[in-house]
Amino acid sequence: MTLEELIPLMPPFQAAANTVATVLLSAGYYFIRSGNRGMHRNCMVAALTVSAVFLVSYLTYHNLVGYAPFAGQGWIRPIYFTLLGTHIVLAAVIVPLVLLTVWFAATGNFTRHPRIARWTLPLWLFVSVSGGVIYILGFHIYKPDM
Repeated sequence: MTLEELIPLMPPFQAAANTVATVLLSAGYYFIRSGNRGMHRNCMVAALTVSAVFLVSYLTYHNLVGYAPFAGQGWIRPIYFTLLGTHIVLAAVIVPLVLLTVWFAATGNFTRHPRIARWTLPLWLFVSVSGGVIYILGFHIYKPDM
């Protein structure tokens, strides 16, 4: 399969990766609330891995394709761009938060880890879920003119 053949598959792959990350993050939260640190760790490492693969795919796609204008018109535009803007800002913020949260866990600092994880988890979930909504709006409900 050539790179040109892979390009159209990348957005649905990225949406699937966001969905998997959302499920893994939610499961990780469930497991830590249930006292199962091992499963919590496994879910969070898997969520981090899926999110890293997503990010590589996303950056590759936009490097190859560039900007894809939103085709929606009317009342949906301010809603879409508000969601997109919030998503972009929080996606940039979440990267250092995730790395710091992982650092505290990896170094055994279980005083600071949950303190920052209280912020990291909801923001990471928002970025994952909003990414899926943006995909549905931009590629299915309002298909791009490509």
